[in-house]
Amino acid sequence: MEKIFKEIVHIMQNDYAGCNDKRGCDRPEHFLEMIKGNDHLLKKEFKEIVEEYLLDFNDKHIHFIMENADNEKPKDRGFKVRRYEDRLYVTEVSSEERLEPGMSIVSLGGKSIHELKELHHRRLNENHSERENWTPIIMLYPDGEVEDGHGKKKFTLNLYDKKPYVPTYSVEKRQDAVFITMTDFGNPDAIAKMVEENKELLETTDKWVIDVRVNYGGSDSSFYPLFPYLMPEEGVELAGSGEKMLINCTEASTDRVLPELGEMIEGTDEEHVRQVLTIFMREWERNRGKGFVEFDFGNMESDTFVKGTKHPSRIIVLTDVYCGSSGDSFVELVKKSSKVTVVGRATMGLNDYANLISMKWDEGFELMYPSSRLSRIDKGEGMTGVGITPHIHIPWTPEHIGKDLDVKKAFELLSRNSEVEVN
Repeated sequence: MEKIFKEIVHIMQNDYAGCNDKRGCDRPEHFLEMIKGNDHLLKKEFKEIVEEYLLDFNDKHIHFIMENADNEKPKDRGFKVRRYEDRLYVTEVSSEERLEPGMSIVSLGGKSIHELKELHHRRLNENHSERENWTPIIMLYPDGEVEDGHGKKKFTLNLYDKKPYVPTYSVEKRQDAVFITMTDFGNPDAIAKMVEENKELLETTDKWVIDVRVNYGGSDSSFYPLFPYLMPEEGVELAGSGEKMLINCTEASTDRVLPELGEMIEGTDEEHVRQVLTIFMREWERNRGKGFVEFDFGNMESDTFVKGTKHPSRIIVLTDVYCGSSGDSFVELVKKSSKVTVVGRATMGLNDYANLISMKWDEGFELMYPSSRLSRIDKGEGMTGVGITPHIHIPWTPEHIGKDLDVKKAFELLSRNSEVEVN
C-alpha cells in the first residue's frame, strides 16, 4: 500500500492535468506517515487515507475506487438527502422503508447538522447548501435523530445493497411539449437510437423540455445527434473564442489511455463518436511524452459551427448540481442557442480538468484522474465550485420534494406567447 500511495502521488504531481496549477497544494508526507509501518492497515482504511490526500486538490473529477472484496455488493443507507438551513431533508428513498421523502434529519452521531457542516467542511467544500453532497458523510454515522410530522425520534442507520444504476434515455409527450430525459451521456448508440426512433415526434413538436438535472456524464459526442434541433436556423459557433484545451501527454498517461480509447471505439457503432475517438487516439500517439499540448482536430474543428432547424422553436433545459462532466458541457453549449432557456440550479462544474484516465492496480484499486485542462482557468473563469449557471435560478427548498417546481416553471414559460425573459 505504501508503494501504491507513492505511485498515486507521482501521478498527481506529474500526469494529472492540474499538476502545475496545484503544485505544493498536497501533503503526501503527512498521509504517508499514516501508512508506513502499519502492517495491519485494511484496504478500506487505505482508501480513506488516499481520499483524504486527494481532497487537497479540490477537484471532484478525481476518483479513487476500491474493488469490493469477496464479491460484496456496494452498500448505501437506502435514502438520499439534501440540506436546507439546519436540516437534511430526505428527498428519495430506495431501500430504507422506515423513512419517507419530506422527513428531516436534525442530527447524526449526536452532532447537529451545523456542527457536522463545520466538521466535514473539507469534504462538503461548496459555496451553497443546495450544492453539498452529504451521501459520504451519512455513511460515517451509525445513528441520528429524525423528525416527521409527529416530532423527533432516535434512528439507527442501516446499510443496504446499493440499487444498481439503470440509465434513462426517454422521449414522451407531456401536454403540448416533448419531454426528454437523459441521465447520462455514456451510451452514444442508445441516444442516437432514441433520436431516430422518435424522429417524427421530435420534428413535429414545437416545444421541448430536456431534463438533465441528473446526468452522470460520459462522452460529449453522445449528444451530437440532438444538436441540429437545439440550435437556431442561422447557426451558432459553439467553440469558445480563444478557449484552449491542453492535454498533459506524459508517457505514462499515453500508455494508459490508448487501450481505453481502443475499447471505446470497438464498443460503439455511432460514426461521429468513432471519428472523435480515432482522432484522440492519433493525437495521443503523436504527442506522446510532450507534456501539455493542444490536439489538432483538423477538419472536425469546422464542425463547431452548427446550423439548426426551425422546429422546435422553444426549448427549456432543466439542470441541477447532479449534472456534471459531459452534462456540464451539454448545458454550457445549449446556453449559446437563442432557442434555449436553462432553468433550475447550476451544474456540478467538473470540466476545468477533464478527459479521465485510469490507473489500475492488481490489488483492486483504481485511480481516475483528469488529463486535460481548460485555458479559462488562467483568466480566473473556471467552473469549479460554480458550475454552469442557469438563465433562471430556482432555489432548492423542501417544497421541491412534494411538487416538481422546475417542471411547473418550464411549462409556465412554454405557455407564454412572448420571448422568455431571463435573469
